[in-house]
Amino acid sequence: MTQPPHGAPHDPLGTAGAADGAEPASREPLLARVTGTGGWPAGDPLEAARTVLGELGEPTTPPGLPHVVEMPARGPGSEPVGRTAALLAGLAVDLQPSGWRLVDRPGRDAARADAWRRADLDALAEAADGWDGPLKAQVAGPWTLAASLRLHRGERAVSDAGARRDLAESLAEGLVDHLAALRRAVPGARWVVQLDEPSLPSVLDGRLRRSSGFGHLEPVRPEEVEVALRTVVAGARRAGATDVVVRCGGAGAPVGVLVAAGADGVGVDVDRLGTPGWDAVAAAVEAGVRLWAGVPSSSAAAAGTTPDVEAARDAVAVPWRRVGLPAAGLADVVLTPAGGLEDRSPAAARAALRRLRGAAEALGEVAAA
Repeated sequence: MTQPPHGAPHDPLGTAGAADGAEPASREPLLARVTGTGGWPAGDPLEAARTVLGELGEPTTPPGLPHVVEMPARGPGSEPVGRTAALLAGLAVDLQPSGWRLVDRPGRDAARADAWRRADLDALAEAADGWDGPLKAQVAGPWTLAASLRLHRGERAVSDAGARRDLAESLAEGLVDHLAALRRAVPGARWVVQLDEPSLPSVLDGRLRRSSGFGHLEPVRPEEVEVALRTVVAGARRAGATDVVVRCGGAGAPVGVLVAAGADGVGVDVDRLGTPGWDAVAAAVEAGVRLWAGVPSSSAAAAGTTPDVEAARDAVAVPWRRVGLPAAGLADVVLTPAGGLEDRSPAAARAALRRLRGAAEALGEVAAA
């Protein structure tokens, strides 16, 4: 294992008040058409940051959105849940055999997660020196945190209504400090926040197993899910985020709930939507919410191959037209990989981003036809 270094209502224009010390959220529209989901092969943080900025930050067409690099293969504390848990305000975590647990005071593993984060921020500051465009940061959303973190007694935090509420409020507050640190690292950047919610469908459907292994936890009502997401989305905006996208890539993504929570964009893996999912996407797009479309890799992805340009284009364009959305609207779709790139080689990860650029360009041609 690699050792860490020492050490409110829907407001798509970003008009909500920024937190103390934050710049007011910019009204400038996000022009990006392609980005990564955050995950990247383990390696040197500075080299990784430079690579992502080089692949997604060059002033080319279609425009890209560079992102903070996450390298979960480095070990505990570098994966999304550990990284985000270390940001929580007023709540402490430590790593137990069963996973991350809420505790009275932070342990060594929380300190390690914070050390990874600070090292990554230092690398980003050096790689993005002078950058004045948009950048994206990813955090685990409140429901994935609640499904993943354990209470003192060992059960998932999502099993307790008070813990669910506290986690959402703590994450919203923790984002204030996190966005402030990001602005210090890259003062000229306009920050986009991506909330990752892979566990949300299981939370809503009651598919999370109890810690005992016997039976499942009760489903959480969509209304409560919406309130918690809205709390964090609004908190990100108050912290200075210009756009907030909620990504829920698996089957059963509750697109309507994400829209109701005030997300500017919804991230879904398009090959797992099905007809009802695409109907929900159509309603979201018609309401002014952008689609962040996760496009599938080829069948040989395990060998390090990347999505085929035409297949990636058609994975979005064909069902888009089938549900009656205008072709011109494809120009506003943001393409992402269907998942992170952390399991690929660095060369394959770079190739995946380049292929996504090609797919976004092809999608733009369909939009302009």
